[in-house]
Amino acid sequence: MTDTQETNLPEKPVELEEEKAIESVGEPVEVEEKPQDNAAETVHKLSKEEIIERLKELSDDLESVSRTDIDLLKQAFYKQYNAEQEAAKKLFVENGGAEDDFIPLPNEQEEAFKNVMTIIKEKRNALAKELDEQKEMNYQVKLSIIEEVKELLESPEDANKNYNEFKRLQQQWNEVRLIPQGKSNELWKNYQLYVEKFYDLLKLNNEFREYDFKKNLEIKQRLCEAVEKLAEEPDVVSAFHQLQKLHQEFRDTGPVAKELRDEIWNRFKTASSVINKRHQQHFESIKEAEQHNLDQKIVICEIVESIDYSELTNNTQWDNKTQEVIALQAKWKTIGFAPQKQNVKVFERFRTACDTFFRSKAEYYKAAKENLMANLEKKRALCEQAMALKESTDWKNTADKFVKLQKEWKSIGAVPKKHADSIWKQFIGACDFFFAEKAKATSSQRSVEQTNLEQKQAIIEQLTALQEDTDAEKAAKQVRNLMKEWNKIGHVPYKDKDKLYKQYHTLVDKLFEQFNTTASNKKLNSFKSSISNIQEGSPQALYKEREKLVRTCDNLKAELQTYENNLGFLTASSKKGNSLLTELNRKVEKLKADIQLIKEKIKVLDESIKES
Repeated sequence: MTDTQETNLPEKPVELEEEKAIESVGEPVEVEEKPQDNAAETVHKLSKEEIIERLKELSDDLESVSRTDIDLLKQAFYKQYNAEQEAAKKLFVENGGAEDDFIPLPNEQEEAFKNVMTIIKEKRNALAKELDEQKEMNYQVKLSIIEEVKELLESPEDANKNYNEFKRLQQQWNEVRLIPQGKSNELWKNYQLYVEKFYDLLKLNNEFREYDFKKNLEIKQRLCEAVEKLAEEPDVVSAFHQLQKLHQEFRDTGPVAKELRDEIWNRFKTASSVINKRHQQHFESIKEAEQHNLDQKIVICEIVESIDYSELTNNTQWDNKTQEVIALQAKWKTIGFAPQKQNVKVFERFRTACDTFFRSKAEYYKAAKENLMANLEKKRALCEQAMALKESTDWKNTADKFVKLQKEWKSIGAVPKKHADSIWKQFIGACDFFFAEKAKATSSQRSVEQTNLEQKQAIIEQLTALQEDTDAEKAAKQVRNLMKEWNKIGHVPYKDKDKLYKQYHTLVDKLFEQFNTTASNKKLNSFKSSISNIQEGSPQALYKEREKLVRTCDNLKAELQTYENNLGFLTASSKKGNSLLTELNRKVEKLKADIQLIKEKIKVLDESIKES
């Protein structure tokens, strides 16, 4: 530097307000980029082989590859791998295997994938170690630069001569970039302190200082324009990263004239805030979308978890519910990522719920299959019995046995479809053969059955005429006689049996209900008339009469319970033709009427006690 140049050095240090303001922006920060929808879609279209090849390519240049790219490929690989394993497990279970016995087959692709991921991990660790070492080395370099600036300060008389050396040290400082994050601010403050002290020693004139300010202003104006242009960048994340680099360059550029300092900084800061706001809004929208996706996935999990397996009692219900679960799985695939912290957890929850459903379904079908085979064995045993009986000529006893076999057949559930027709034809064939032979042998009975039909129809006509009889006791006695006569008459033609039985019993039930009601009304009216006579006996007579009626009612209820229990032991066939059943039913109805009558008497007594 010449003497002339020395006389043009500034007389006072440049103020560092601008640099301090920039310092608040901080060093460029690493921002975790979210997987973009297009990138994720492209990756998930790759096969496992293509994913492995892509990872191999990336492993050769890891310095320019983000962790997100690796993770996206890893997720895509295991999504396909897990889907294949689930399909293999499902096939294993459908073929009769137990889910707990399923062992995943060795997979060469998975081994290749793990190998390349191991290589990537080792390289990343090596790069991280190398980067840490480089940062520490840079830190030591910058410490040495500060020491050199301090040495320049020890010769204040040579400050002008040392100016070029000082500028060289500044250039070297700016070229050294990455240092440990925790040491950055303290190092920067120390550097600025000694830079400021050096400027205090300089005697540069206004012309030289303005020249420096002018050059710095041009640089910072260009940086402002670059940041303002970034507002038009469609890729918000890319714009944010470019902004970090521009911030670093702005920070490394020297000061401008004091009167322009606030203006240029405010321009740069205003333009930066636009990029920062877009960046923040971008990730807020991603966060909101991911939260919405999480809410949808939680609802799907709750739907599958809330399945009531006790309500799934047949194949149709299981098939319908399976279609619902498959539809939910398809819906799940259309939903994007949930927040990173919950994404894996909610997927594990959904997979567990689906595994529980399909495991329960497999257990149901296994039990159903075992039940079908058990039913088949039972029906085969009935077929053997039917085939052994079909040649018998003991018509009545054998017919009863066939009826019993048919009832037992109906009580047995379904059998496998491929055996259903053959086993049924074998059984019904034996039944039809026997009853056809029986019909041939018993054709002579038809005329007798026709005579019996006419006799029973005559009894029904007599019962119909009794509906007009006002003497209930006399009519009831006549009904019982007609019932005895009915029971003595033999069989009627089979086709008329049910209709005639229904007509007969409907009419008898109606008559007895009519007689019981009439008799009960007479007895109740007679009881009401005797109330005054009971009261004359003693003040407590009504209470004693009431206690007596209550005991009688309890006894009748116990008797009624006994009859109803006995009725429960009779079979459905007995209910159509057994005279004992008919008589028991009459007694039950009579007991119910007597109990109701006593309740009415107690009610009358309660009203009389209340009035007395």
